[in-house]
Amino acid sequence: MGYVQVLPEYGLVADPVIGLVTTAGASLGPVVERVDELDKVADDIVNMLSGVGEFRASFPGRDTSLFYAGGVTAMWYGLAVGMFIAGVIAFGFL
Repeated sequence: MGYVQVLPEYGLVADPVIGLVTTAGASLGPVVERVDELDKVADDIVNMLSGVGEFRASFPGRDTSLFYAGGVTAMWYGLAVGMFIAGVIAFGFL
């Protein structure tokens, strides 16, 4: 893989694979690949808030698993808080 000389007096070359101007001998290809991977992970974390869609860390066919898991979790927390409030009211009147 070759480089295209941009400014030889400053040691700048263009990397035609990733399309960036870098210093000679140092390619930013691995760094750009890691940043792309982290960008996909960050997008996946933000998209988890909607509860629908395929996610990178999930198995195929689990499109609405976060939606149902969030509903079940909210139901149990609601039941626990409701029972606590009902207990406080019940024992408060005795």
